[in-house]
Amino acid sequence: MKADLNLLPLFLAVAETHNFRAAADRLGVTRSAVSQGIRRLEDQFGAQLVTRTTRAVTLTEAGERLRDALSRPLAEIAETMERGADDAVPRGRLRIAATSIAERFLSGPLVASFAAAHPLVTLDVTVTDEEFDIVAGGFDAGVRLGEVIEQDMIAVPLTGDQREMVVAAPDYLARHGRPETPSDLLRHRCIGWRPSPRVAPYRWEFEKDGKAFDIAVDPQITSNDLRFLLRTALAGGGITFATADTFEPHVAKGELVSLLEDYLQPFPGFYLYFPQRSDLSPKLRAMVDHVRMARRATAPA
Repeated sequence: MKADLNLLPLFLAVAETHNFRAAADRLGVTRSAVSQGIRRLEDQFGAQLVTRTTRAVTLTEAGERLRDALSRPLAEIAETMERGADDAVPRGRLRIAATSIAERFLSGPLVASFAAAHPLVTLDVTVTDEEFDIVAGGFDAGVRLGEVIEQDMIAVPLTGDQREMVVAAPDYLARHGRPETPSDLLRHRCIGWRPSPRVAPYRWEFEKDGKAFDIAVDPQITSNDLRFLLRTALAGGGITFATADTFEPHVAKGELVSLLEDYLQPFPGFYLYFPQRSDLSPKLRAMVDHVRMARRATAPA
């Protein structure tokens, strides 16, 4: 299909304003005209140029190439459009924002095997517990617990159900005793987690007889770094609390002891999530397929 260069000013307005309404106002047309024009341009280009959500509009990698091409001679612009997306081979930078507690994603094997299978993809992972719009932040996808993912996102299971775990080193328990109920934690040295300095330490959540409740422990030690919490607990520094994936290898080796298990129930696990769209870039599609394959390999028979 021959490229319609008359649509380029419309695309440029969207690229500069990151908003269909603002682009429409700049050009003196309706928002619908802008949306339809972008759709036609994407059809001609052969790739998605913008990512749309209810909150923001950002450029895809193909959109960034086209925007950059607009500063070059018209002949080069037409050539860029004729060429469209490079091909179906996954390539380019894939930006993912992952919560620090997503042990299955951050532990190494999943990312390492993806990199080996897709050498033309540069994977840029930001570990953060801040809550923000991944599209506005320029990310292709995110990894979080299912219960905190926005409803307008596509979510692909990364793990099965998760469970929190309360643990301490045998040495700490020998010196201070073992808590029998969650309320006993108020008399223990606790190691707490907070997502950022501006947020109060996380309240430890429990359940008994179908009723959920939480305990606001007063941690003597607090950090936003899960590895720091783990290492401090291993050193006998106190009792700490996180998802079971973080602690189970150390519990299996006897380095940590699992506590209060009767008060800890399963909950929905982690997901790879991204904005709804009619088609995915090859690099994101490759990650989705990789996550699904890894999930099938680890799911119970």
